[in-house]
Amino acid sequence: MRIYVPATVAGLRRLLDTEQLQPLSGTAFALTPRLREAYVAGDDEELEYVAMSEAARASLRLLATELADDPGAPPRRAVVSADVDDVTLRPDLDDAVVRVGGPVPISRLAAVHLDLEEAGDAVRAAAAVVDAADLGDPDAEFTLGEAEDHELAWYGVQELPFVLELL
Repeated sequence: MRIYVPATVAGLRRLLDTEQLQPLSGTAFALTPRLREAYVAGDDEELEYVAMSEAARASLRLLATELADDPGAPPRRAVVSADVDDVTLRPDLDDAVVRVGGPVPISRLAAVHLDLEEAGDAVRAAAAVVDAADLGDPDAEFTLGEAEDHELAWYGVQELPFVLELL
């Protein structure tokens, strides 16, 4: 199953150091049967994009914690896609949520998705209000939408060392 794991730049650096990705609490996102049922229309590619978008929003939560500890942390959403077999569906949490059985080796990774520098201000602002947006604050939802208007760039796993070097 293709999964989408929320991450941050610091998490991507750890990935390179350890050659494995450890999803926080084992949480990732995927095109699950429940997600498919939630949409009247949409092919697999469109629904995979929905799952990746959910992972990007979760990345904002991780980033909010990092920015609280280190305001100089790069304000970039990051999502790592991987192909794994050991997942458990978690429809009790959300339609696209899955639990991964353990660390994901770098050999199972498919791609890295990362904000470009131009998204930085919008992402920083969204990380500060993501919880308020989830609770329905319209101003926070607007701010979150500003960040989500920026598409994540796609990188091959082999490009990751070079991408991180440029940050």
